[in-house]
Amino acid sequence: MIVVDTNIIGYLYLSSPHSMQVQEVLLKDSHWAAPYLWRSELRNVLALYMRQGRLSLNDACLIMDEALMLLRGREYTVASVSVLKLVAHSTCSAYDCEFVALAQDLGVPLVTVDKQILNQFPAIAISLKTFITG
Repeated sequence: MIVVDTNIIGYLYLSSPHSMQVQEVLLKDSHWAAPYLWRSELRNVLALYMRQGRLSLNDACLIMDEALMLLRGREYTVASVSVLKLVAHSTCSAYDCEFVALAQDLGVPLVTVDKQILNQFPAIAISLKTFITG
């Protein structure tokens, strides 16, 4: 099992330079976990794509449904105290720290492309490339 952030989830369904690597991550470990926050963050990304005319409402709903199925049974509530402790010792947002806290709680890596998370939490965060080749 790995924790993935919303960027990784989004790159699986929306075309990006990271999409092929994310598919490799899924092949290597398909047991993805995330805090419930990922739902709101992905909906926000989908809303942006819809407003830009890059995605229809129907396609956005299909992507959301597929992502919900992928993460079914592996979504978690994260303790506020855990998140706030991470915030107190970093410059990352509370949103980002939810993913870090979950990875710490589960004792698994957080796969991300977020440079700030990778720099500030090297003991738990791992890049796409490192995860794939490691």
